[in-house]
Amino acid sequence: MNAKTDITAYRQRLNQVMRPVADPIIVDDVYTQREYDTLLDIVRHRGPWPTILAHHFKTMEEVIATTSGQIQEGVTLDDITRPNFRGYFASSSVCYYPELYETFYSRKLIELVKNYWQAEYVRPDRYLFNMSGPMGEGLNPHVDATTFRGITHENTPVWLQNVMVKSGLFGDYIVKMGQVIVWWYRGAIGGSFTYWPDGPLGMPKMLKAPFWNRGVVVQNELMFHRGDASGPIEQRNPPGVKFRSVLASDPSDRDRWLLKTDDDIIAHYRTDDMRFLVHWSAEVFIDMAECKKVMDHTDDLTHERVFDTLIRDMRAQGVEFAIPTDPLNDAQFIRALIKTYDIMPEILEVPAA
Repeated sequence: MNAKTDITAYRQRLNQVMRPVADPIIVDDVYTQREYDTLLDIVRHRGPWPTILAHHFKTMEEVIATTSGQIQEGVTLDDITRPNFRGYFASSSVCYYPELYETFYSRKLIELVKNYWQAEYVRPDRYLFNMSGPMGEGLNPHVDATTFRGITHENTPVWLQNVMVKSGLFGDYIVKMGQVIVWWYRGAIGGSFTYWPDGPLGMPKMLKAPFWNRGVVVQNELMFHRGDASGPIEQRNPPGVKFRSVLASDPSDRDRWLLKTDDDIIAHYRTDDMRFLVHWSAEVFIDMAECKKVMDHTDDLTHERVFDTLIRDMRAQGVEFAIPTDPLNDAQFIRALIKTYDIMPEILEVPAA
């Protein structure tokens, strides 16, 4: 078997791994008006909020490991930052805001994910939002952080979780997850959700905007997806947007939002100009045996075991790299991982009807 055949076999195998358990289910009228108002009021009053990139990454290597492709010389985190901001309502099954208790532990959301998976048990895990003004495309097609037994968002950076899933070496340890993702966006220009339910080698599909209280039930950590550019082209990615920029509500006008870099106001938006996304995520257990296996931690991975497995596999492939003393932070080692375990959708645009 030659190298080309090996690469083709690897990509075909990964294409099967990186597919959701089922196609996304489109749902409407997910939240009541009262729930929506409460969610948006928290965003208004509890900011300012950092960019999505600042939430999850420290280096360009980490960003590329989470998406795909190679690092262009001289490109910085500031260069790729978009006016897309994130905050958390809940994490690790803990709801941060009492006014959201009933929503976070919602029977409706739980049943949507149980039915999607045909599972017996669900545990709400994370609850977050994205709020963006007019912007060019954010991250390239990517997957959300994959959770493994012992390797979770509480103890592991996003980039490593996604290198692990792209390697195809840890499939037996993946924790099943389900998400209910809902958008509010009245804009008529862009703002769609593009996704690859048949794997990165398959054809993409698109949920088109405008949408209001419309969303999907999905397994996003095993499905490449992308938030598409939105808003008038001349208003996208205003000059001065940086990795450290924040979004804040204008205290003098509840429907005005300020994009700030340090003390400078870079841009301002009305609520109707914004694309608001709310992302509810839960762990899924098909039956009690699976629930106990995850909860009892009887067969968990450790960072040491993960890196030993990756290093052993890279050596078997003949990859040249220096053994890292600090693999979570060694930029050269992360680059080697990126180059070794890389797969990205081949067809980037939905064909015209």
